[in-house]
Amino acid sequence: MSFSQISRLILIALGLSLYSSISISDSYTVNPGDLLRIDVWNEESLSREVLVRPDGIVSLPMAGEVDTTNTTPSVVADKISKALGKYMKDKPRVVVSLVNVNGNKIYVIGKVERPGEYIVTSDTDVMQALALAGGLNAFAAENDIRILRRQPDGQQVAIPFRYARVKAGEALESNIVLQSKDVVVVP
Repeated sequence: MSFSQISRLILIALGLSLYSSISISDSYTVNPGDLLRIDVWNEESLSREVLVRPDGIVSLPMAGEVDTTNTTPSVVADKISKALGKYMKDKPRVVVSLVNVNGNKIYVIGKVERPGEYIVTSDTDVMQALALAGGLNAFAAENDIRILRRQPDGQQVAIPFRYARVKAGEALESNIVLQSKDVVVVP
């Protein structure tokens, strides 16, 4: 066994031992466009990086197609382990790590300096999203801002945001943390 193979096994073992303590695995929802690293203990040929397809599916040898929709990396690992377990003597130990979160996007449209799509790598609230977009322009209706959010059942809701009140230190509870695919509309 080469030094690089031994090093890789040690890193995987450390990842398995730290797996339950990684907070992002418990809170981050995998999104289409994310790049995942799948490590299967003692099965190097099954370990690889996979891109989550637009339909939320990842394809893996032996495991087939695994649906990642509305799931955390730890749930994806469990699904892969269960699928591989049909073909292996012992239950495989699987670790799913986020390599790139390209699927975690928010959108800011309307009367801001730089409307567009923004990839966010940490919790981002409405004020931070507006800052990413360069702030409101002179014609923005700062008290009519809405956050459009699609619920898991497909229904879209509009959440009001009163910029002037938050700017004044009031109604801070309305400065919510955005979720992937939220759209901030500034009329």
